[in-house]
Amino acid sequence: MKRVWKRSRREFLRETTALAAIAALGKATAEEVVELPFSNGRRPLVRYPQKRPMIRLTTRPPQLETPFSVFDQGVITPNDAFFVRYHLTNSPPPESVLRPETFRVEIKGSVKSPLRLSLEDLRRFEAVEVVAVNQCSGNSRAFFEPRVSGGQLGNGAMGNARWKGTRLKDVLEKAGVAVGARQVTFDGLDSAPIPKTPDYVKALDVDHALDGECLLAYEMNGEELPWLNGYPLRLVVPGYFGTYWVKHAHQIEVINDVFKGYWMDPAYRIPANDCACVEPGTKPKQTVPIARLNVRSFITSHASGAEVKAQQELTVNGIAFDAGYGIREVLFSADDGKTWRQTTLGADQGKYSFREWRISFQLPERGNFVLKVKATNRIGQSQPAGPLWNPAGYMRNVVESVQVRAV
Repeated sequence: MKRVWKRSRREFLRETTALAAIAALGKATAEEVVELPFSNGRRPLVRYPQKRPMIRLTTRPPQLETPFSVFDQGVITPNDAFFVRYHLTNSPPPESVLRPETFRVEIKGSVKSPLRLSLEDLRRFEAVEVVAVNQCSGNSRAFFEPRVSGGQLGNGAMGNARWKGTRLKDVLEKAGVAVGARQVTFDGLDSAPIPKTPDYVKALDVDHALDGECLLAYEMNGEELPWLNGYPLRLVVPGYFGTYWVKHAHQIEVINDVFKGYWMDPAYRIPANDCACVEPGTKPKQTVPIARLNVRSFITSHASGAEVKAQQELTVNGIAFDAGYGIREVLFSADDGKTWRQTTLGADQGKYSFREWRISFQLPERGNFVLKVKATNRIGQSQPAGPLWNPAGYMRNVVESVQVRAV
């Protein structure tokens, strides 16, 4: 392990210097541009350290989308193609505060024995792995009509990885959670240049933090976490939106009240109803913190505008996922939703993972066709036929359509 670290550290230092230069300039060199299918959807493809060309939304802080074609290459999203989402301008933190030999995560607050743990200390706990989807709350926000404020993301602010780390439960139990504790807060090392800017701190209920599924992850797909994805330690909250997956986690505090920090209230809240939606252009009367993922599915093998052969066997495939109940079925339509056919599901990588699906069929004649896909999970949750709206542009999970031309 030591030998591996020495080799990767040299690469890490080179990449740190490179990204610092990019941040100072406030721009990255665009190799080419992409046109995403919505208004003002022209985006540069840029190369950041440890990343292949990615779709850039902003430079400071870096917000990078995964090119959608990546999702057709397998259910595991490669580290160098995994999306990047930060909130505070001084992100990611500099290498000087992320050195593995000096990095510590502090567990404090309403605990019997406060802890200050190194990465080596964390590795002494039982190591566990989970394959889980991390999806930004605002993934697909740019498709909302009427348009909403916030980062105008396409469908690439999501990814699926194999995360390895220490159970949060084990660390909290070693510290000894005090009777009466209600929530646990998590703070990362990213920061803002203006002191009045609220620090990015998130909270989970104590029961959730102790459920044995949340991880303090130090590996991603068998490698150290990429710098832009939380190195050297991030919180992994399977089944929940990425807002809770705090990167560069260095401080965990058990509290006896409900946390009221900005990034829990008023930020990252949804209408307090079953659909998390309101009439377009209106505001919800009550809100609650965003929480679990909803059901989604995508066609990944074909993009809108693709040409295919009529009266020949055509294979279409894609991915589906939910909050961890598991995908029960994925239905496919080649006639704009008039009729539906059962697809074949791929290998089950775990209840929090992308699930691949596939179907073969023929288009009967030349012309334009609308392909659709709809997933249902094991507790009966599915996808709406039409898009639902909320003022923050969160949780879009409409039945997706791809238009193809048979020739």
